[in-house]
Amino acid sequence: MKTAVFPGSFDPFTKGHEDIVRKALPLFDKVIVAIGVNSTKKYLFDLEKRERWIHAVFADTDQVEVVTFEGLTVDLCKKHGASFILRGLRNPADFQYESNIAHMNEGLDPSIQSVFLLCDPRFAAINASIVREIFKNGGDVSNFIPNTIDLHA
Repeated sequence: MKTAVFPGSFDPFTKGHEDIVRKALPLFDKVIVAIGVNSTKKYLFDLEKRERWIHAVFADTDQVEVVTFEGLTVDLCKKHGASFILRGLRNPADFQYESNIAHMNEGLDPSIQSVFLLCDPRFAAINASIVREIFKNGGDVSNFIPNTIDLHA
């Protein structure tokens, strides 16, 4: 079974994140959306909400599993028998950042490969940090998050 782990904080989960997972579904038997937990980081949305939202986005497919984790992504991959780390790219800066992480992960475990998918150009400007700022300042973020997610709920 070809399994990929798509790690992130997903604070919040955006249309760009959804796009990457949906593009990966034909490539993998299973995609694990892994919500990373960092005790030193302050999140705008609590873990349970983020997990519930992602489940709702992918309620139409059993290929997607949602988990939470602490620690190294390669360790999570080993735990779930995943040979791939899935990452989305919006622009060249993302590639530079993500390729460095991919090289480090390969150094930790050469059997786990990173796979990069380009997001749809419609979502290239969407960034969870910017979505959080718009939301915190009372702006309408409905164009940037999946329709199944209500940040106010």
